[in-house]
Amino acid sequence: MDIATKTVNRNLIVNITGDIDHHSSDEIRNKIDKDIKRNNIKNIIFDFSNVSFMDSSGIGVIIGRYKLVEKQGGQVIACCIDGNIKRIFDVSGLSSILKTYKSCALALEALGGK
Repeated sequence: MDIATKTVNRNLIVNITGDIDHHSSDEIRNKIDKDIKRNNIKNIIFDFSNVSFMDSSGIGVIIGRYKLVEKQGGQVIACCIDGNIKRIFDVSGLSSILKTYKSCALALEALGGK
């Protein structure tokens, strides 16, 4: 598992390569939370283009970050989801609470000046 983050304005783009599971969820959560505090982040974009698997721990990471930024008036958006990850989003209900976009560029555009 590898996690890379990039800040664009007050938007944090999180790109994870590999699995989001009970082995990696604490590392992902800690990295994102540090970036939120350090860079005064308002919105998070999760890029799933390189994620091959996600279990309930991964769902928990996403929902936890959703609750965190929502309190601050921000949004969590997912992009590049398909196949197995899309099924996980649908079954878990994530697709009903998160907006999804085909690319990170479209997700950033949707956030506009936020």
